[in-house]
Parts: sequence; C-alpha cells; structure tokens
Amino acid sequence: MPLPDERFNWLCELYRPKSMVSSYLEVWDIAGLVRGASEGEGLGNNFLSNIMSVDGIFHVIRIFEDADVTHVEGDIEPLRDLDIISTELRLKDMQLVDKTIQPIARMANSDPTKRAEVTLYEKFKDHMGTAKDIKDGEWSNKEIEVLNRLLFLTAKPVVYLINMSTEDYINKKNRWLGKIANWVKTNHPGTTMIPFSITLEEKLMQMNTPAENEEYLKSLGDGVKSALDKITQAGFAALQLNNFFTCGADEVRAWPVQAGMKAPQAAGSIHGDFEEYFIKAEVMSFADLRELGSESLVKSNGKYRIEGKNYEVQDGDIMLIKHNAGGAKKK
Repeated sequence: MPLPDERFNWLCELYRPKSMVSSYLEVWDIAGLVRGASEGEGLGNNFLSNIMSVDGIFHVIRIFEDADVTHVEGDIEPLRDLDIISTELRLKDMQLVDKTIQPIARMANSDPTKRAEVTLYEKFKDHMGTAKDIKDGEWSNKEIEVLNRLLFLTAKPVVYLINMSTEDYINKKNRWLGKIANWVKTNHPGTTMIPFSITLEEKLMQMNTPAENEEYLKSLGDGVKSALDKITQAGFAALQLNNFFTCGADEVRAWPVQAGMKAPQAAGSIHGDFEEYFIKAEVMSFADLRELGSESLVKSNGKYRIEGKNYEVQDGDIMLIKHNAGGAKKK
C-alpha cells in the first residue's frame, strides 16, 4: 500500500527524476482467529505464528449483514468478535510468559539474581490477567527493554478497520459504529478506528483510470471517497514511522524510518555500508525547500545543514549521505 504523501509528489515535480519510489506499507492478509485459537483451534497456531512476524496489526471487524458471506460464530456481533480476538492474543502471550518463566524460576532457587526477573515476568502476566494488553500498560525503561525482546502479540500497535456495506459507508450510518467506538475507547484508549467498505474498495480497484474512479465516487454522493489513503497513513502513524527523502535527477525516493532514528541508522536503510562508514549528512527540510523553491536558495539562506552521527532524522528531511564505504573497502 503506497503512502499518499503530497511532499513526495511535489519533489517529483521539482526534480523531474528518471525514477520515483514512494514509501509503502507491506500488508499481509491473515485469516482471522476463532474462539480457542490460543489452544490450537481452527487456524490458531498458523495465525499466531504469522502474526508474530509483523510490526503492527490492521484488525478488520465485520459489521455488514450478508447471507452469502458466512460468519464462523453464526451471526454478526462485532463486540463479541473483538473480545474473542483480544482474549486469544492475551492468552497466547500469557502462555509465552509461562514457557519463558519456567527455566528462570528453577534457576532462581539457587540464584537470587534471577528472582527479580521472575517477578517481572509475573508482573506482565498479572497485567494481562486483568484483560489489558501489554501496549496499554505503563512500563519503566528497563521493563520496556525486556518487552522488546519478548515480542508479545499484545504489544503490537493496532488500527481497527470497520468493514461496512457500501450503502452504510455512503450513508455513514450503522448501529454498531457507536458501540465499537465505545469498546475501543474503554479497552484501548487512543487507538485509531477507521470505517471503510471492502466492497467499494474492490469496485474502485477494478476501474481503469483515476478519472473513472473519481467519476464513480461522485455518482455515489458528496464526500464519498476511498478509505485506503487514510488507512495507509494510520498504519504509518501507528508504527511511528517518519519519511526522509533522497532527491536528484536520477531518482526521488522516500525512505520510511522509525521516529527518533539517528542519521547513520537511517543511512543504513539505503545501504548497510552507508551506516558502517557514515561520515555526515547534508540536510535541508522539505518545508524550507518548498518555501524557497530551490536547493541553491536553501543554501544561500543558510538553511542547508551538516549533521553528524548523533542527529535524529526528522520527518520531511531531504538528505545527502556522505560516507567512506568505497575507500574502506579498497583498504
């Protein structure tokens, strides 16, 4: 899913490059969980192994009625579905705690230094035992270091996608919307929830041109549009990703990196050698370039900067990486 980014489009207009590469999210469609999945029911083990490898979750909740599309529980009850999936993910995480803690607990009998580690794991399990996800807890920096190693399923960021019928999506009405919003607010405050219609999105994907898409959406009524751009942007935000850009006549490219990443690590997303042999980064902000209109004017106005290894890359930075990879290899 390409990230809609007006900045990228503007840079492509300015540089007129031979190649243009925007940021994108790689999204995998994983079959849903059923009750008892944490114990291996349905595709539970398969699902849970797949989801362990992802960075975040788009949780799709069905709220449309359709006799031709069956539901594993027999009827449409999205609050029940939300509870089932949330519970199964927590149960699987609690199983991971039990599996991890057993050998440490045995060592703690003779090694007092292990007792604090056992206590910490028990704290994680007790938290989830109160029907709360790991991501919704308050953790110290030391606890976060441990959590980052464990890769709990309930630590992953989530965006809730509410799958409506096309008619309900157009009318912005469905009896479940308010109930789901309250559930999300109660159980995972601050989490993004986006209504959309998969049937509408499929219809738009079958069309040949953007103009045809636009004409069809206008025929549905004022304000009706695809939700894919909004979904992609929400995914980037949930993963706390920033974009920096590399620009020139050959290529304009957007590079997604974790917020707070230092310049050498960001350079490493281009090529591993750039991180290892990083010297410096020449940086200008997109805002300055857009305001002034050209690189030369950015430089003459003193807005072109040299940044070192401790520089945190900002969203919208335009960077030229200086490195000594070639020279180091020759030596």
